[in-house]
Amino acid sequence: MSKISSFPSLDRLPPPARAAFLLDFDGTLVDIAPTPESVVVAPGLLDTLRRLRDKCGDALAVISGRPIEQIDHFLGDVPYAVAGEHGIAIRHAPGQAIERSALPPVPAAWFEQADRLAQAHPGVRIERKKAGLVLHYRGAPDAGPMLGRIADEWVATTGGVFHVQAAKMAWEIRPAGVDKGHAVEALMQAAPFAGRAPVFVGDDVTDEDGIRMAVQLGGIGLRIPVDFPDPATFRAWLAHLAQGGNDAWGG
Repeated sequence: MSKISSFPSLDRLPPPARAAFLLDFDGTLVDIAPTPESVVVAPGLLDTLRRLRDKCGDALAVISGRPIEQIDHFLGDVPYAVAGEHGIAIRHAPGQAIERSALPPVPAAWFEQADRLAQAHPGVRIERKKAGLVLHYRGAPDAGPMLGRIADEWVATTGGVFHVQAAKMAWEIRPAGVDKGHAVEALMQAAPFAGRAPVFVGDDVTDEDGIRMAVQLGGIGLRIPVDFPDPATFRAWLAHLAQGGNDAWGG
């Protein structure tokens, strides 16, 4: 575990009574894995999140590019709220229905062409989403530039309805205008988040919208590897907070 002195200063954090934690999943709460389904939830993480949620009056959410169902698979009912697919789908509280933004359908031809690309380039993997798709090239790095050009060509035909988002070893095509900043803003409008200062933490380009919105709403944004060298250090920091933190956090 990293030394506490290497963590960001807790002076930047709002006190527990005013803090709302909105956390990315892949590359933040869990280490990046070769495939989305092979990530491992580190021992103790669920207990840490439960403690932190209790300390912050339930104001704990996960905001991910994954579908909400996948976050539920890994974290169960630990987060109070979950936003999936970069804010396209939001569940504001445990047991509530998932709200989905009204979005344009993804052209079927894109899925068909993507499948052919995956067959032609071993290691390329296609992730289908209800409102978009992701071209993963972690298993075929040399294919990355080619896939990016193809994705750009596809979205150019939609007149700005879709856009391409660079991610870690992937290109994600999704509807324009809905991102993690949208998810932060939506979650912060309702209890138990309303009236608190958001603390957004992520690791990827896709998290920058969430960071900007958190700052705009009077909170802070932290990013791996700028503020933490890796997810393990971030998890240790969360455990430190959940166990009492320093004087600013009642420790």
